[in-house]
Amino acid sequence: MENFLEFVIQHLVDAPEEVLVTRQEQGKKLIFKVEMRRSDVGKVIGRNGHTITAMRNLLTAAAARTGHQAILQIVE
Repeated sequence: MENFLEFVIQHLVDAPEEVLVTRQEQGKKLIFKVEMRRSDVGKVIGRNGHTITAMRNLLTAAAARTGHQAILQIVE
């Protein structure tokens, strides 16, 4: 899942080499933290949050297949 998330985000931003996705497990929760340039955050969030919502929905569906809950956080 982290590779997929990193791939998608790298194709949305101006500085793909600065995108870093880390994953933490806390019981049944999978926490994905995404670090990127401050100027690229808006591109990932999208207009009215539609882009980030779509990514969160995909992560939630993929995690649910394995019995986990996915959380996506953007770290500046």
